[in-house]
Amino acid sequence: MPKISKSQTGLSVAIITYNEERNIGDCISSCEGIADEIVVLDSFSTDKTKQIVKTFHKAKFFVNKFDGHIEQKNRAIRLCSFNWILALDADERVSPELAGEINSVVHSDTEVNGYKIPRLTFHMGQFIYHSGWYMKRYRLFRKNFASWTGENPHDYIEIRGKGSSLTGDIIHYSFRDLSHQVDTINKFSSIVSFTRFSRGNHFSLFKTVSKPLGKFIEIYFMKAGFLDGFPGFVIAISSAYSTFLKFAKMYEYEKKIIERPSNLREDYGKVK
Repeated sequence: MPKISKSQTGLSVAIITYNEERNIGDCISSCEGIADEIVVLDSFSTDKTKQIVKTFHKAKFFVNKFDGHIEQKNRAIRLCSFNWILALDADERVSPELAGEINSVVHSDTEVNGYKIPRLTFHMGQFIYHSGWYMKRYRLFRKNFASWTGENPHDYIEIRGKGSSLTGDIIHYSFRDLSHQVDTINKFSSIVSFTRFSRGNHFSLFKTVSKPLGKFIEIYFMKAGFLDGFPGFVIAISSAYSTFLKFAKMYEYEKKIIERPSNLREDYGKVK
């Protein structure tokens, strides 16, 4: 492992934002006590995101054109100064238990390059412990041993070398209400379908019918969504609906009804 100088030891928190005035203050407050710097990479917000970030003395505010979640999050990593990085979304909070664990890791001599952290989502008035929503993903890692990958907007971190896990939660306040969830499903399905079609994928009636049914069975039964009560049922239905939209929107491209979805940010390039 490359030797790390004392000037590099410490923790950077990396966050990307766009119009996050409702969330960014609480997000930074939750991690400010353990961070040596908080890097916020914005994509030209039109609300008060920048003004709020500037009120925190550890925060560094940067702006870059948005061309994808993976691309923007990897830029945020490159802007970080310290050896250890905690990657957060603006709608996430570091629990006190997790803060203590992270602080111990950063100041230890561990040979681990990345740690998976459980993310606990609050939705429809309760925390969701099933439905495939409560899972561990890499979020704390050494700067030179990890990067974001996957398919926009469903990205994830891959690490090189030894990994481990922590027990404290990242608390996730994903949706304000069901209307917000529906809007997000519509937006994210546009990103996925647009990306897949640009890579040469095509519309399939069979998949458009079968995949949503399979997704409902997966979420509600195989991942025990029924244990989350009615919110679990809503999650299973909405996951099936999201899957349906991803495949159905391919029809619009294939039949040349549209070149790009009307709700897709202009930062994304046109379908080739």
